[in-house]
Amino acid sequence: MTSNARSLALLFADVSGSTTLYEVLGDRAALTAVETAIDVMKRAVAAYRGTVVKTIGDEVMAAFPDADAALQAATEMQNRISALPPFGQVQLAIRIGFHYGEAIEESGDYFGDAVNTAARMAGFAKGGQIITTGATVAALSPMLRESTREVAALSVKGKQSEVEVCEVLWQTGDDLTMLASNRGPARIESVLRLTHGVRTLVMDDALPAVQIGRDAIHHISITDRMASRLHGRIERRADRFYYVDLSTNGTYVTLEDGVETVVRRDQVLLRGRGMLCFGHSASAPGAEVVTFVCEVRPKDD
Repeated sequence: MTSNARSLALLFADVSGSTTLYEVLGDRAALTAVETAIDVMKRAVAAYRGTVVKTIGDEVMAAFPDADAALQAATEMQNRISALPPFGQVQLAIRIGFHYGEAIEESGDYFGDAVNTAARMAGFAKGGQIITTGATVAALSPMLRESTREVAALSVKGKQSEVEVCEVLWQTGDDLTMLASNRGPARIESVLRLTHGVRTLVMDDALPAVQIGRDAIHHISITDRMASRLHGRIERRADRFYYVDLSTNGTYVTLEDGVETVVRRDQVLLRGRGMLCFGHSASAPGAEVVTFVCEVRPKDD
């Protein structure tokens, strides 16, 4: 087994909302749709000197010799997916993240900070988006650099300092460079999407704080008797969201790493996606949970 480190661009692309796809279309039709998307992504990788490292479910991981090739492949993927006819009444969409940096190659796979950062960029993206880093934009050729715009400086798991996040403006075709030059930095905002049962709340400038507890007056009312009347609150501070526990029994917080920790009379930064359970573990039978997803979206003027 041999390994070596080198600089390259790592890209992750997956089908947005694939779980809903299976629910709406059924297993057979949804599988056909996902396989179609995977085939489109693989073809784009090959067209721009890339290598498919692996596919996992509805996700493709690919490696490219430089940042330009990764951006061009990502743009090709989005254009081809957006041109596909709907499957039933569902229009396929993919989300893409990539990053240029040093990675360790071992037996045809890649490891290291560049891989983790690329995966996090894909996690920030929504369906139809291509997200990358400021460091990757700096490695692009001047013409392609003009097809990007700054989004925000965000906290990324495993990074001590915030990472400059950028979006690739792929939708404008031949007018891409002109649009990017005239548009300037995007006005964006960080939001937190909270789901409790069938209800969803979005925390943004208009809703900077959410209270959670057994009392019906709260934004999210919990029926579990282990929850306190005012169990906790989520606060939006600049572009970050903090959960503050105010309860007797504590809040069980699960972040993206899958590790559940107990927060009692303390606070925790909510990153990426995860869930909250009130007074006991989310693994308990009949546990009542609130799931959360941190997102970035354009800000209305």
